[in-house]
Order: sequence, then structure tokens, then C-alpha cells
Amino acid sequence: MTTASNRPVHLDLLRIKLPIAGIMSILHRITGVLMVLAAPLMIHLTDLALDGEQGFAAAQGLIDGWFFTLVMFVLIWAVLHHLLAGIRCLLIDVHIGVEKPLYRQTALATVVAAPILAVLITGGLL
Repeated sequence: MTTASNRPVHLDLLRIKLPIAGIMSILHRITGVLMVLAAPLMIHLTDLALDGEQGFAAAQGLIDGWFFTLVMFVLIWAVLHHLLAGIRCLLIDVHIGVEKPLYRQTALATVVAAPILAVLITGGLL
């Protein structure tokens, strides 16, 4: 005999409201993937820049422009978010910030602080 379940068969992912800690956790995973995918690009640019004057000029030609500035902003945001989220996780591991209001505040601080710091750093690079 089977029993009827009240669980939804198809989840509408756009209607699910994640807590801020869940959003921060998903962003932590996304930033980790972004950093791994960006590593070959950064290695190629470094290799090109160290290949002599012509290679340096070619690398400089690649990084000039708004597109690379946008790419650098995304990568700087990814590194900062991953760093801040990692520090938050380390503090939670030693039982700091486990309480309900504090873990929400630290998650929100991570989500808000990373892009603000990325804008400041990217602006300083221009």
C-alpha cells in the first residue's frame, strides 16, 4: 500500500526563498569555480608578459579596455567573496558566529562587502 505525499513533484526554483546564508553558500561555490576557470587565463597572461618586450606589449594590449576591466572586477570579486566566506566558515568551525542573528549578519556582510571592496580595488587599478 502506498501513501500519498504532500511533497511537491516539481520545484519552482524561482519561488524558493533562500536565507542569506544559503545565497552566500551558493556564491562561495560559484566563486571557487570562477577562480579555477580563470587560472589558465592568468597563467597565459603572465607567461606572455614575461616573454620579452613584444610579449609584454601583447599582454598589455590584451588587458587594455573595458572588457578586461570587467573580467578583472569579476575575478577580484570572486577572490574577495571566497576569502571572506572562507574566514566566516573558519570562525563558525570554532563556534564563533553560530547564533541565529549573528550568522545572518555575517552572511549579509560577506555578500555586501565583497563587491564593495572589488569596486574599490578595481577603481584603484584603473
